[in-house]
Amino acid sequence: MPKTPAELLAYLDAIGISTTTVEHPPLFTVAESQALRGQIAGAHTKNLFLKDKKGRYFLVTVGEEAEVDLKTIHQIIGATGRVSFGKPDALLELLGVQPGAVTAFGVVNDTEGRVTLVLDRQLMQNAIVNCHPLTNEATTSIASGDLLRFAEATGHEPLVLNVTGAMPH
Repeated sequence: MPKTPAELLAYLDAIGISTTTVEHPPLFTVAESQALRGQIAGAHTKNLFLKDKKGRYFLVTVGEEAEVDLKTIHQIIGATGRVSFGKPDALLELLGVQPGAVTAFGVVNDTEGRVTLVLDRQLMQNAIVNCHPLTNEATTSIASGDLLRFAEATGHEPLVLNVTGAMPH
């Protein structure tokens, strides 16, 4: 059974990570979250759940405005061949979330370590990163260093890579 948002927040608290969570109506797109955001400080994220030709999964978390080149990202993240989007059933099985609620916090549900977490270097330069707490009905603010600590605590060694920085703007 995947963790609930409350269980995720309790887990973060238990490992000594302080967060702030704001509840809101369900958000499915970056545009919707921008319209409703209000005063949540810090960087906001978008997430790509990707699968490579060998069946390996990657969760790529970047800033909400970032452009990701799906034709070349496999070279950056170490995937075998071009990547495609992971299917919703794999997303639910591995990360315990539905499409629209994909989040770096999903690795808490990947107890077998089947998903590689990739965090964009540009995103991680922000003091605060905002992610959905396993639901798109809330936003949780976490210090970027604590996001790394969280991932490591779940058994995931996050790759902090220039997913978006290598491209001309």
